[in-house]
Amino acid sequence: MTGLIDSHCHLDRLDDLPAAFQTARERGLSGMITIGTRWSEASTQISLTQHDTPELRIWCAIGTHPDHAHEERLPDVAEIVARAEAPCVVGIGESGLDYFHGTEDVKAAQQASFRTHISAARETGLPLVIHARQADEDVIAILRDEHGKGAFPFLLHCFASGPELAETAIELGGYISFSGLLTFPKCEEIRAVARVVPEDRILVETDSPFLAPVPKRGRPNTPSYVAHTAARLAQERGVTPERIAELTTANVHRLFTRTRP
Repeated sequence: MTGLIDSHCHLDRLDDLPAAFQTARERGLSGMITIGTRWSEASTQISLTQHDTPELRIWCAIGTHPDHAHEERLPDVAEIVARAEAPCVVGIGESGLDYFHGTEDVKAAQQASFRTHISAARETGLPLVIHARQADEDVIAILRDEHGKGAFPFLLHCFASGPELAETAIELGGYISFSGLLTFPKCEEIRAVARVVPEDRILVETDSPFLAPVPKRGRPNTPSYVAHTAARLAQERGVTPERIAELTTANVHRLFTRTRP
């Protein structure tokens, strides 16, 4: 299974980058997208793309994770757009809503940040990487409201929600990415969604160093482990792993247009 792209990882959180890159090459990965979690660290994500090579492409997204929306100055749309002009920046985010960690008093900051990132995605045409945790109803409401102001590309990363959010995302032209959660024994609801998402809207990711898939649970995750998630996705959909690699890589290039060869 060659050519896979890890559509969401946090290279700035990995302990041994050279080893991660070497293992990714050995496992046949063709690329990875490192995702920003703090606007103040956008330069870090951009600098990580210096490891980009023809054999293993490295791109990035920049933005503020909802867990940090109340901790940092919220950049305005113009600032995000200007920073995203760098060709190595292929997406905006991750942004969204997280009500598992976010208490009532920070929900307003998360929602404002989410809308600002959506505006930047709309203006740049770059896809917004969306984090949604225990906030399906509000994510749906904001997506529908903002879509009414003008379409924008987006991806629900590390899908861990219910079918209504998945259906809304597909209806609005969005994509859905599956992580190691797909392999966890108790995540049947996620597998049920994975079986029915249209084949032209599916991506795979690691979210490394978090959420290592079976059979690597208990270890720090690394981009090469995306192959385990892809294999489980193939099993659930009744296709070959090679077909999943082909589909998900094509979908990365369709959504993240700056990654196209």
